[in-house]
Amino acid sequence: MHKLIKQSTVLLIALSLVLIPVSQVMAQAEVEESNPSAGSMTYDLLVMRPLGAVATVLGSAVFVLAIPFTAISDTIPTATEKLVTDPYHFTVTRPLGTW
Repeated sequence: MHKLIKQSTVLLIALSLVLIPVSQVMAQAEVEESNPSAGSMTYDLLVMRPLGAVATVLGSAVFVLAIPFTAISDTIPTATEKLVTDPYHFTVTRPLGTW
C-alpha cells in the first residue's frame, strides 16, 4: 500500500511540474480574438479549465513544500504568484474561450 502511495505522489509531483508551466504560458498569451468561437469556448470549458484546476491544486501543494526554501531566499511573493495566483486566475477569472 505504501508503494502505491509513493508512486501516486511522484506522479502528482511530475504532473504538476509539467502542467504548471503550460498553464502559465497559456495564461500569459495575449488574446488575439475579441469574439471566441463556440469550439474555442467548448475546448476551454472541457479541457483547459479542468487542467487549470489541477494546476492550481498541484501548484498550491508544491508551494507548501517550497515554503522553507522560498522563506530562506525571501521569494515567497514570487512563488505565490507563479505557483498559486497565476494558475488560479487562468482557471477562474479569465473569459471563457480566451487564453
